[in-house]
Amino acid sequence: MKTILIAVGAIALVVGLIFTGQGSGLIGGSSMTGSQMWLIIGIILAIVGIVLLVLGLRRRGRAGN
Repeated sequence: MKTILIAVGAIALVVGLIFTGQGSGLIGGSSMTGSQMWLIIGIILAIVGIVLLVLGLRRRGRAGN
């Protein structure tokens, strides 16, 4: 479970940062570029990713995890 939380958290964080970059106009070449909706979605997704990473890293290892 710990590994799954870390993996999903890392993916969510990276995707959230990409969405944030596109939504804010820092990353161009997409219909998402400059769209406030994708900026907000990206920020939320990045926060969820950080929370999952913290939970995964703080979780105590048990047999079978």
